[in-house]
Amino acid sequence: MTTEYDVLVAGAGPVGLLLATELALGGTRVVVVERRTEPDTAPKAAGINTASAEIFERRGLLPAIEAAQGQLPFQAKGKRAPFAGHFGGIQVPASAVDEQDPLLLGRGPAWYVPVEQVEVERILGERAAELGVEVRRGVEVSGFDADEDGVTVHLRDSGDVRVAWLAGCDGGRSLVRRLAGFDFPGTDPTITVRQATGTVEGAELLGRGWQHTATGLYVYGPRPGWIRTVELDGPPSDRDAPVTAAEMDTSLRHVSGLDVHVTAVADGGTRFTDHARQASTYRRGRVLLCGDAAHVHSPFSGQGLNLGLGDAVNLGWKLAATVRGWAPDGLLDTYTEERHPIGAGVLDWTRAQVAAMRGDAYSSALRDVVTRFLGTRDGATLYAKRISGLDQHYDFGSGHPIVGSVVPRLDDGTSPAFFGGRAVLLDLAGDDEVAVLAKPYAGRLELVRGRPEGAGLSGLLVRPDGFVAWAAAEGIDGLETALTRWLGHE
Repeated sequence: MTTEYDVLVAGAGPVGLLLATELALGGTRVVVVERRTEPDTAPKAAGINTASAEIFERRGLLPAIEAAQGQLPFQAKGKRAPFAGHFGGIQVPASAVDEQDPLLLGRGPAWYVPVEQVEVERILGERAAELGVEVRRGVEVSGFDADEDGVTVHLRDSGDVRVAWLAGCDGGRSLVRRLAGFDFPGTDPTITVRQATGTVEGAELLGRGWQHTATGLYVYGPRPGWIRTVELDGPPSDRDAPVTAAEMDTSLRHVSGLDVHVTAVADGGTRFTDHARQASTYRRGRVLLCGDAAHVHSPFSGQGLNLGLGDAVNLGWKLAATVRGWAPDGLLDTYTEERHPIGAGVLDWTRAQVAAMRGDAYSSALRDVVTRFLGTRDGATLYAKRISGLDQHYDFGSGHPIVGSVVPRLDDGTSPAFFGGRAVLLDLAGDDEVAVLAKPYAGRLELVRGRPEGAGLSGLLVRPDGFVAWAAAEGIDGLETALTRWLGHE
């Protein structure tokens, strides 16, 4: 059968659009289908972490993100907020974070950039259009037939499309995941979280920041009118029903125990639970999963969108290399090998927060211990490295300590070298042999020469996803092996 596209991406949320742009940069023919006719404007993620912001920076999109970011009421422009974030409602003081820690040094000015998910989606949609990616809205995947050569995707009321690969970026209730037969083990929901922007009579009675009570938690603000409640008595009976003012009123009064009244809510209130599940693999033959289609969990500490963006930038270049025919053996399998442990860690991070939220004596004692730890320098720094995404590490074997980590910020004007989505080889010692080794990889690799002051390295090989594949303090031992491992043979 004739293949019409190399890849069909199901889902035009931020993860699907980022994956599509990465595939387009890699030279593939990609089409995105989305059942919604317009972008989803319901309140979801309210920011991205440092690692995600640096993904956008490496693609030349950080100015657009910065232009779209909001301003938290308690955060001065260009300054860090007083809190690094929260762990199960426990506020983590930013003043305790060691900003001289090697992973955090020079990163910022925030561990969390306040930009709404709808804005992230808009920016990625504009970039997809610039790259010529075809996005079909109002088109829904109804099924597919996969074989060893490709996938025939059935589109409701729109016929069939033959593609080489199908990427499911269609959310936590992924049809692609279900029809492809992916295992999806995990833990069932035990709590209900409701959130909305509304009008509250008696709001002056509500505490500032996260408040723990015997019946749950609540937070009012920091955005004007923002209400979130956490009830600990199981999942909602109907997760999809509209969130009403009456429901938010009942929940807030129950959790807070105060004489307050929610008299109105804006459109787009949401519910979620602590349902936590993860696909046992992210690939079955010609079908792949990315983002929430591969893993679901509560959004405490704001990890969901960031986890999905990390999936997309990891998968994009590897799938493009596979389509183009230059991928080394096993490259595509490293997508699951690298991202599955990261996802599992996020699921456990959210489960641990729920354990600290409960109103019983055991959780109360645990919360006291965790509060004390997160107020220390070591605890707050560990937290900042975790929620910033900068502690992500892949096991590439032996080598320089930064191999397998996100590339450090190098203030030497090299950022544009990453804009095209290729690997980047930084020759920081002016070694002519580096250029000789790089020459066969023209089209897959950008060579940048120079020596950033204080780098302490002779060179760096950075994969398209921003992770360091090779580094050396001096000489170029191991570079040729790393080039072959990640960029194939010529």
